[in-house]
Amino acid sequence: MLGTQREMTTETRDGGDARPLRSYGRRKGKRLTARKATLVADLLPQLRPDLSHPAPNDVRTLFDRPLREAWLEIGFGGGEHLLWQARANPDIGLIGCEPFLNGVASLLGGIDDHGINTIRIHDGDARDLIAWLPDASISRAFILFPDPWPKKRQAKRRLLTPPLVRSLARILRAGGELRFASDDMNYVRAALATIGRDGDFAWTARRANDWRERPADWPETRYERKALSEGRKPSYLCFRRR
Repeated sequence: MLGTQREMTTETRDGGDARPLRSYGRRKGKRLTARKATLVADLLPQLRPDLSHPAPNDVRTLFDRPLREAWLEIGFGGGEHLLWQARANPDIGLIGCEPFLNGVASLLGGIDDHGINTIRIHDGDARDLIAWLPDASISRAFILFPDPWPKKRQAKRRLLTPPLVRSLARILRAGGELRFASDDMNYVRAALATIGRDGDFAWTARRANDWRERPADWPETRYERKALSEGRKPSYLCFRRR
């Protein structure tokens, strides 16, 4: 369980204090358009869960109408996958985590364009949101094309660590699903090993195409298109919470 900072991956600074080791890079890119800046200022506060208060026992109450389940996406990038799932599953509440402001602004634009009211956004470290969520509150979690930090000295910055897997096991209900995708085979192998060592998850693949081919309810993202255009073949891993 990743409930405290001591359980997070940490680094020691010059002052000797241990702080969570970030798995993401910059927080902001190019200047936002006037529309996106307005959405960040006005719409984002309405969609941001308030982590300063205890989480509700039923996270579906974060939304304005009754919903069947709650799903979580960690690192949604520009929000294409999250928007697709929201439009394809209007009875599901979706919580997205993304620290990169420009990606958050892009998602806000899509939410505004399509009038979607089933998405909530945490624009900070996903580990804080996960620690806040109640036990067995999420039915499906997505980690799609996270930064692979490919250099050996960078591997400690990867998002998918044993403590994070433990935390996901805590918040996922029995029978819930964890989806992971990457075009970096070293990261894919590390994910299989890290998740596979946790007794609460079972890999659902029965044949090679189960991890070589993207499921029909799993839309293509810009990161996947980029990988394919550069000759890298992604892998799609699905795990079931026991």
